Parts: sequence; C-alpha cells; structure tokens
Amino acid sequence: MGSEDARFWVGFHRAQRIGPVRLRRLIERFGTLEAAWKATPGQLGSVLDATSVDAVVSTRSTVELDREMERVEEAGAHVLTLDDPAYPRLLKQVPGPPPVLYVRGSITAADEKAVAIVGTRRATSYGLDVAANIGRDLATYGVTVVSGLASGIDGAAHRAALAGDGRTIGVLGCGVDVVYPSAHRKLYEEMAERGAIISDYAMGTTPNGVNFPPRNRIIAGLSLGIVVIEAPAKSGALITVDFAADYGREVFAVPGNVLGEHNRGSHRILRDGARLVTSAADVLQDLGMGVVEPGQAKQQTLPLTDEEQHLLNYVRWEPQHIDEIAASASMPAHEAAALCTMLELKGAIKDKGAQQYARA
Repeated sequence: MGSEDARFWVGFHRAQRIGPVRLRRLIERFGTLEAAWKATPGQLGSVLDATSVDAVVSTRSTVELDREMERVEEAGAHVLTLDDPAYPRLLKQVPGPPPVLYVRGSITAADEKAVAIVGTRRATSYGLDVAANIGRDLATYGVTVVSGLASGIDGAAHRAALAGDGRTIGVLGCGVDVVYPSAHRKLYEEMAERGAIISDYAMGTTPNGVNFPPRNRIIAGLSLGIVVIEAPAKSGALITVDFAADYGREVFAVPGNVLGEHNRGSHRILRDGARLVTSAADVLQDLGMGVVEPGQAKQQTLPLTDEEQHLLNYVRWEPQHIDEIAASASMPAHEAAALCTMLELKGAIKDKGAQQYARA
C-alpha cells in the first residue's frame, strides 16, 4: 500500500474510538479512507456515533498527515496497515488487530514461525540463563523470537536470538522512534537491522505504564506460542498469557524456584494447564514443528542468491500456489517457478504437489 493511502490510515488511527470495525465501516461507506478523511461531519455521522465524529474532526484539525509521514521516514521506519499484504498474517487473524503498525526493520514471511519469550524485568541469573538458552536455540532452529524489549527476560531473549544468528521482533509500549529503556539502544539498533521493532503507538509516544498491557496483545498475536520465564504473581507477562489463551495460542512455562517470589505466576499457569518446558526442543515438539539438529535448516538453505532470498520471503509455512507466491513477490510466474525449483534443490522449500509450495 502506498504512502498516499497509509497517511489516511495513520490519521484515523490517531483519532480516539476509531478501531478496525469503524475503519471498515468508513471504507464501505466512502470507498477509501481518503474520501472519509475529507467527508463532512454530517457525512461521517451516517457511519459513526457523535462522539466518534467529534474525535475525527478534532484529529483533522490538529494532526498534519504530511508531517506524520515525514516523522516516520525520518525515524527510518515505515507504516503497515491492516489492508497491506505485508501485514503479519498471524496478527491479522486475532480479534481487533491494530489497524496501523509502525515498523523499523522488516517483517517477512519467515516471521510466521515465531515464538514469544516473556517474563520479569527483575530476572535472576537463572532466569536470564534460561531465556538466553531457549532464545538462542529457537533462533538456531529458524524460529523468530518475539518479546517486548524490556529489561530482564525480554532483553536476554532478544540478545540470544541475535547471537543464534536468527531473527527477533521487539514490540514497544512507545513510539518506534523512542528507545526504552535507554540502556537497550545498541540492542534496539541491532534488532532494527536484523529483525524488526514495531509499535501501534504514534511516533513520539513516550513510555507510560498504561501503554504496556495493550502492547502485549501484539506480542501474543504475532506468535504461535508464548514461553513464560520467571513471572511473579503480578506480572505483565501474565497479561500476554491471557491474550494468548484468547487467541488460541499455546502457552508454555519454565519451572523455577518454588521458595521465592519470581516464579509464582509461572507456577500458577502451569497448575492451570500451561505446558511445562525446559528447552527450545520441548517448545518445538509441542508446537508440532519437529526438531532437527541445530543449524541444519539454515545450512540446507545456504547460500541463496538475492533473487532466491527475495522469493523465499514470500513463501509461507502452509502450501501456496506458485501464482500466489509470484504475485506476492511481484514477479512473473515463470520466473518464480524457476526460483522455486532452485529453492527446493537447496532444501529451503518443499513441493507439495499441484504447483503448491511451502517452506521446508
């Protein structure tokens, strides 16, 4: 989706009370969000309640869309909207997905194979070691590690994923142009280079305690499963668990010391039915991904040409027809078919028959 469309998504996203349902109604009524943005209050009233109309009118008078998009560009970020083909498929499936995501870095089809690792900011050395081990091994197995870029368990998981030469995504409770905590600046930049930093908060939004629980819905929505490491009885990680349960995602927990406070939340969700895991292999087996020798999948797919890597970014884990893959990658079908043959020979994808391909 071009920036001319995205800017109007950003405008409505800045208005209070305008979520996915109301946005869809606006598009159905006016054809485009540009037309809706330029509609009169009376016209908007045919779709929205009075309070929502007031919110849109107020936002139109205070938000300069061109300047908003300039701020995104200046931060080295881009906007993904709910109607963008590149919008994360797993997140799009949850109830009420965020209409607008601000992204530094890139989100690829490979990120559909993602697992979140969450836990306390006040982690023990045991918790940090476990987060590092599981994060590194998941990355080595080709799984994208998702977390919140906070201190403690989050930071350890992100760093370990990078150390495992893998991808990692950080979901912020502030704008993507704000580094929080500031001690994570180097980690933030590495993740933007080798994965993604995302947020549904507008540019310049500063960290605020009320922002963090809602961002946990995105962490859960991006992931096939959630691994909880050292969650106290009152922990933000448990909010992520609630979202994961609502979305039908798997919930895992690592057991810890029963005498301290750090694991009371983790042990409660284990008692309530979370899967007990101690390693990345446990997580992969429970998700039905199987287990290969660490690094085997990566070795099979290397080296790839730039063209092969480009196409691979659009091949999903479930079978797709070659025409669909080619269209997503914006290339002729015959060229995509030739590249798929090479990718299959290199072990990166599998031919599922009837011109259907999936990631290996």
